Parts: sequence; C-alpha cells; structure tokens
Amino acid sequence: MASAPPAEAEAEWMERRAYARVGLLGNPSDVYGGRALSFTIADFSATVRLRPSPDLRILPHPHHDLVAFPSLPHLVSRLQSEGYYGGVRLLMAICKVFYNHCIQNNINLKDENFTLSYDTNIPRQAGLSGSSAIVCAALSCLLDFYDVRHLIKVEIRPNLILDAEKELGIVAGLQDRVAQVYGGLVYMDFSKEHMDKLGHGIYTPLNVDLLPPLYLIYAENPSDSGKVHSTVRQRWLDGDEFIISSMKEVAQLALDGHNALLQKNYSELARLMNRNFDLRRQMFGDDVLGSVNIKMVEVARSVGASSKFTGSGGAVVALCPDGDAQAELLNKACQEAGFVVQQIKVAPSVLTEDELASLLVNQ
Repeated sequence: MASAPPAEAEAEWMERRAYARVGLLGNPSDVYGGRALSFTIADFSATVRLRPSPDLRILPHPHHDLVAFPSLPHLVSRLQSEGYYGGVRLLMAICKVFYNHCIQNNINLKDENFTLSYDTNIPRQAGLSGSSAIVCAALSCLLDFYDVRHLIKVEIRPNLILDAEKELGIVAGLQDRVAQVYGGLVYMDFSKEHMDKLGHGIYTPLNVDLLPPLYLIYAENPSDSGKVHSTVRQRWLDGDEFIISSMKEVAQLALDGHNALLQKNYSELARLMNRNFDLRRQMFGDDVLGSVNIKMVEVARSVGASSKFTGSGGAVVALCPDGDAQAELLNKACQEAGFVVQQIKVAPSVLTEDELASLLVNQ
C-alpha cells in the first residue's frame, strides 16, 4: 500500500461523534407538524474523522462500503441483508448541502481540502437513526474545519442534515436530527406556526436525570421490519379525519410526556408510551409495522412493561414502572424470544456552552 505524502501523513485527524436516537414520545407526528420527546443513547454512535489533504477524499468504510466479495452468492447475500448503501453517499450529500448553504448565506469558506472517513456501531435497520448520525457527525467536522460553527445556528443544523438525506431519497422528519445535533434529552415543537415563522421548530433541552430507567430491545438480525410503503402520508394530505385526529393525539402525548417527566410521574409516562404505539398501530396497520417489531412490543407488555418503537420500527424502548423485579422479567422474556435487551445509558448534551447560550438568546 502506497504511503501518504508527508504533509498528509502528518496532518492530525479531527473526530466528531453523533449518538443513536430514541423517540420516547410523539413520533411520527414530527413529520405532520406535531411534537416529539427524544433522547440520545451513549452505547451506539457514529464517528466521522476529518484531516486536511491535498485533494478532497471520501474514504469508503472497510465493512459498510464493500466493493470486493468472495463470490457472486456472497455479494447477493450481502445486498439482501444490508442493501445497496453504505456511508459514502451520506458524506457526499452533507458536503454538498453544507457548501450550498454557505454560498447562499454568504459564509466564506477557506480554499482547503480534506479527507473524510467514518465508522459506526449503530445496529442497521434498528430504528435508531444510524444514517443521520453519520451525517450529523460529518456536519460537525465541517463546521469546525471551516471554523463556521458560530455562523450556522444550532436550530438550523437539523434542517441541513435532513436536506442531505432528502438528496438521497430518504423520507424522514426533523426529530432524529434535532436529537442528534443537541444530544441528551430534548422536547420539540414542530407546529406549522413555528416552522413557517422561524424555519425550524422550538427545541428545548431537558435534564437527562428526569428520565426513569429505560430499556432498549432489538433483534440482532431483523428479518421482517415491515413494508416500507404506507398510505398514512397520503391519507393525511387528503384530509382523512382519523389520521389527522390521531396525529394530533400523538403530538399531544409528547406534550403530556414532557409534563410527566418534569413531575417524575413515571406511571403516567408508561401509559403515554403504550398509547403512542397503539395509535401508530391503528394508523399504519400490522403489515407496515412488521411482525417482528410487533412481537418486541408484545413481549415487553407481557411482563407489564410499557413499550413503543424507538423510531419507525426495528427497536423498542421499554419502561418498567414496577422496578427492578419487572426489569428482570423483561430481560428473561426478551432472551426467550430471541431479542437483545439492555438498559439504556442516556448520552449527555453535546452542545458547547456558547451554543447553549445562543439558544437562550434566540428563544
């Protein structure tokens, strides 16, 4: 393997990290002008590294961006389990969106190149926002490499991440990106009034100590993550009264959950979590949700734990309102069903003191 030029070899890597996201309440109303309550988890994250280089390079990941296989059957098996996409396209997309945003807003960028690489341990297809974590970490690298962090508002950054994913045809809302830009626990209001007036929602960081012990459940090898296509969006656009009223109730759950957390009323929080899933199931139907995803929820509920999807499916967040004994029952039930279960370690806020101060000024 050829050695790097001396200047490139000596350049130090900058590393930035973004954590996996758990939607506690309110999803998927963030796509429909609703509200959300989300937090990031410390055990799973994506890291992006950047260093100056003579040419601009995006390095493929040795596992997630494979282009060499032992055989044709191996290639086909890989595509069936992991799909066609690695992280290179995500890094390219955020570079494009970042550059265009700076040009449109008269933000000058130094005329220097860089090399980007990434790594992630966020489980694939687990509804933990693995793709947006890569984009978020890359944006953080770009902000610091070009020294423009102070010129791009914290509240705007989730929009840039979502725009990068839209470039690739990824359909999503702002909730995940807000949680990953801010880190920790965040309450979000995406009402049309705020979005139209400000171009973003109202995002309120909360103390992570307000959260009770929570548990993450997921399948190591998801086989039925549900159908991608759903008619819910079109029905909402068509004015379907059931969908519209249900989304409003889901949004209200996030507001009620915010209040329950402030009061540390965890029995009420448990009720709200169950209702969130029940409403999603009524709107989307079992074919869209997927049998494995539904089973994870039902296994948790079989021991009296409350549970709901962390995102659109792939993993479940559970709360054991009766304490440690119930958590032991949950662990046993999940193991018997073949699911991974672990207590969640909440990641702290990743915002700097200056960024937190800017939020107070902008509110």
